[in-house]
Amino acid sequence: MSAPVGRSTSDGYGARLRATTWWPLAQLMRPPQIPPDGEGARSMWRQLLLLNGIGIALILLLMVGFDATEISLMPPRGTPSLWWVRILTDFGKDAYVLSLLVAAMVTIAVIAPLWPQASRARLFDLGTHVQYVFLAVLVPVGCTQALKWVIGRGRPFVGGKANAFNFQPFNGTEAYSSLPSSHAVTSFALAFAVAAVWPRLTVPMYLYAVAIAASRLVLLAHHPSDVIAGALVGISGALAVRYWFAARQLGFAIGPGGLIVPGSGRSKGVDSRASAP
Repeated sequence: MSAPVGRSTSDGYGARLRATTWWPLAQLMRPPQIPPDGEGARSMWRQLLLLNGIGIALILLLMVGFDATEISLMPPRGTPSLWWVRILTDFGKDAYVLSLLVAAMVTIAVIAPLWPQASRARLFDLGTHVQYVFLAVLVPVGCTQALKWVIGRGRPFVGGKANAFNFQPFNGTEAYSSLPSSHAVTSFALAFAVAAVWPRLTVPMYLYAVAIAASRLVLLAHHPSDVIAGALVGISGALAVRYWFAARQLGFAIGPGGLIVPGSGRSKGVDSRASAP
C-alpha cells in the first residue's frame, strides 16, 4: 500500500479515502520495475523448481508407503477427547484467516487519511505488507480449489477402508476433496508470508503451520501426503506473490543474487504532497 501522491492538503476525508483505496490496486497492476529475466526472477524459478521437485517426490513416497498406515493409527472420527484439536484446526481455516487480513487492510485504509503526515509512511509500509500477506494466502487458496476438483482424492476411509489411491477426478464433492489440504495451504502460505515480512516470527509461524497440519491428520480429515501437498502449494504461491511485489518495488527489494528482502524504499520517498488531515 504505497502512499498516494499529489493529494492536496485541502482534500476532504472522502477524497483521501478513495485515494488510499485505489492507489494500492494501481501499484499492484503496474508493469514490473525489475526486468522479468533478471536475477530475482531466475532465483524465484530455481526455488520453485527445487521446492516442487522435492515436494512431489515426498508426496508420492507417502502415498505408496505411509498414508494408509498413518490414518489407521489415528483415533476414530468424533472422539470426544479431541475437542481441543477441533478448536485448534479452525485457526487454519482459510475463510477466517482471509477475513482477518481483510479487516486489517480496511482498518489501515480507513485510518490512513487521518494519520499524522510525519508517521504516515510507516502506516503505508504496514499496509503494503498486510496486502502482500493477504494475496500470498488468497492466491494459493484459490488454486487449491481447482486442484481439489481436478484431482478428486477421497478423504481417509471414504469407501470404507484405508485406501491411499481412492481417486475420482472432477467429482467435486467434499468427500473427494482431500488433496491438497486447504488448512495446510492456508497455514503454510501465512507462515511463509509473515516470515518474509517479519523474519523474527519465522519459528513461531512455522510451528503454527505444523500444528494446523498435524490437526488435520489427527482428525482424519487428510492423509499425510495431502498436508505435504498443501504446504507445497501454500509456500509456492506465497513465494510467487512475493516476487510479484518485489518486481514492482512494493514492500520488498531484490538484492544481489536475487535475494528478496523486506523494504523497497518506495515509502521512504513518500511525496510531501500526500494527503494530510
